[in-house]
Amino acid sequence: MHLGALFTAHHVLTSGSVRETGRRFQLSPSTVSAAIHHLETELAMKLTERASGELVMLIASGRVLEGLAPLTAAIGELGQFTGHDATTTDAIEVTDAWASRVPIKVVTIERFLEVADQGSINRAARRLRLGQPQLSLQLANLEKFLGHRLFERQAQGSVLTEEGRRAYQIFTTISQAWNDLKSSADERYRRAARSLRIGSIIPTGSESWVARCLGSLVSEWNARRNNNTISLVSMTADDLREALKSGRIDVAILDSVFGLESFRHRELLQTDMVVIAPPQSTETTVADLVAAHAICMPSPRTGLGHAAMAFSDERAPNRRLRSRDITAADSLPVIVDLVANHGYVSFLGRISAMPIADKVRIVDLDEHLAMSYHVAFNHRKAAADACAVIIEAAARITSETVAQAMVRDKARESVA
Repeated sequence: MHLGALFTAHHVLTSGSVRETGRRFQLSPSTVSAAIHHLETELAMKLTERASGELVMLIASGRVLEGLAPLTAAIGELGQFTGHDATTTDAIEVTDAWASRVPIKVVTIERFLEVADQGSINRAARRLRLGQPQLSLQLANLEKFLGHRLFERQAQGSVLTEEGRRAYQIFTTISQAWNDLKSSADERYRRAARSLRIGSIIPTGSESWVARCLGSLVSEWNARRNNNTISLVSMTADDLREALKSGRIDVAILDSVFGLESFRHRELLQTDMVVIAPPQSTETTVADLVAAHAICMPSPRTGLGHAAMAFSDERAPNRRLRSRDITAADSLPVIVDLVANHGYVSFLGRISAMPIADKVRIVDLDEHLAMSYHVAFNHRKAAADACAVIIEAAARITSETVAQAMVRDKARESVA
């Protein structure tokens, strides 16, 4: 990574704007975005994301901004060293534009410091496992850019000039600051290599079969003292597929088989769709329920939301079942609360609705609408092992849920 990109990325994190940085430094937005992307790659972390067309700084960006501060200050000193000093507002902008284009790479700085410490280009080249001509050329290009001679070539080796000693101090600061940032990234890389990343659709709550499957997985996995630690994340089906594709997760539990053709996957369980209604409601048909109550359902980014929306559009063309009449929420606990406590109706898979039957009414659709849940995974052996545990847990937990529901139904019948 070169210093100009680091200086540019620092300004983006400070200003919160790619376009403003581009205007200030007279760079294209794509060049500025590339600087941020390269920094994120080097540090193995996301620093920004786009939301509604705006750049949003993530929590990690604050720590990185602090780490970049001494580095960018040293780049300012480098500007003074090369004659790009700034005293007026206009001059500052010119100097910043220069700093954003400094082509010196961090690896070149490390090589300069190695030559200075060894006092010999030959010795440094051997330690760096480089050809001596290649290293000499890099130093010559560095001297040309800085406009100063950095070494006196003598018979016994290479000795820093006065300008070389000043450059040494500046480059040492840059090297130390960058290595401090990178050391954290290296540890994250090691943790990521050991970690098995599991993604799932969002559970309805702690009692849901998804949450219980993941709990069983973690408990059993750790009991085996497996070398791979587990990290968990919940998101929509669309996001899970993208995360699998990009390698951000290793295993995904989804409520749709759509888009899994390129992944190894297995069916977890089959169920059917039902309506969940307020416990005090009395309507007996889906048409009456949706006519009398507000509707909230997952967005079409989820398999459940997509299926529910298709069902609504196909079977109730004259109803107010259009996007403007439906509240979309990709948080199943919120949807359950809206149904249980605020008079809404929604759609769920039966197996997900059964554990919350004490909070909501479960109403069958007029016709059977099948749903299936699947687990997809990548090539890692640990991912396949985790899938086996998830499948076994799902079979056990869902059978328990069905048995409990049957007992509950019999108890209600006897009371009636």
